[in-house]
Amino acid sequence: MTTINLEKATFAAGCFWGVEEAFRKIKGVKDVIVGYVGGHTKHPTYEDVCGGKTGHAEAVHVLFDPKEVSYEVLLQAFWDMHDPTTANRQGPDVGEQYRSAIFFHSATQEIAARKSKETLDTSKKFNNPIVTEITKASPFYRAEEYHQRYFEKHGGGACHV
Repeated sequence: MTTINLEKATFAAGCFWGVEEAFRKIKGVKDVIVGYVGGHTKHPTYEDVCGGKTGHAEAVHVLFDPKEVSYEVLLQAFWDMHDPTTANRQGPDVGEQYRSAIFFHSATQEIAARKSKETLDTSKKFNNPIVTEITKASPFYRAEEYHQRYFEKHGGGACHV
């Protein structure tokens, strides 16, 4: 019997439905859970987070097999799936809950995240500076069930409701 040692990564890149869908397509990603992280309210609801007073971001918690996909590959996917130069906004979604953030779970992840951000920023791929926050992971609160695998259940489309 083979034991798989999964690692976790947590990212916020705007509306969590599209971010979840994008990470699910990566080989080596075993599960993606949508939820809330980075704020001060315990056990927030979607309505709480959308109200903008919890400090939480809509985020994804990615469980991956590091033998199949590296954290660096996940970071690159993160950078490619959103605009990391807009503070508290992605497309039509506005508010701190839609901010760009990487929540690291280890010193190794922190180093990799900071290095990838610096490399991308100095590459001048974007006209504006990257505003993505990089912070230690705080408690992650799983979003309500109707948000899990949303696009799989309802089809793709716009993220805002």
